[in-house]
Amino acid sequence: MMTPIIATDAASHKPDWRLLIEPLSEHEEAAISAQVQHYPQPQAATIEALKIVQEHQGWVSDGKLKAIANRLQMSPDEVESVATFYNKIYRQPVGKTVISLCDSVSCWIMGYQGLAQSLSQELQIALGETTADGAITLLPTPCLGACDHAPVAMVGDQRAHQLTPTSLIELARQAREQSL
Repeated sequence: MMTPIIATDAASHKPDWRLLIEPLSEHEEAAISAQVQHYPQPQAATIEALKIVQEHQGWVSDGKLKAIANRLQMSPDEVESVATFYNKIYRQPVGKTVISLCDSVSCWIMGYQGLAQSLSQELQIALGETTADGAITLLPTPCLGACDHAPVAMVGDQRAHQLTPTSLIELARQAREQSL
């Protein structure tokens, strides 16, 4: 069984995670510096810095979080509070494609449970897990802003509307093929 993606990698692995720094790459540092210039205080670029690191490595590790904290003159806990507030900042490795399945009231009423069950069975993972081949991570998400088209999911960067178990499984199969 895979470890759920919802937790960070900090608590379970290294009690001194706040001391370990993974240096920012040249590209990350340059992109973060460019963002910092747009704000009166470096801390205001926190979410942008997190997005930049995630874009380069696919997720934000504890060491990179610490590097961001140092770069923006913040504590690791302050950066962690921003990172964990946003559900699109991943604090553990994710698959090449993330499928975010909306579990809001509208989607729930329109069939969320059946979608989640069917896709979990197809992928042989539970919500919060990544397939063994690293192709797909399946995550619940609180709202995708398309209640009038429920049920809804994000497959990678594409929003899919009025899903059925069959249509969602087909999208997942296409995503897996593209990632391998």
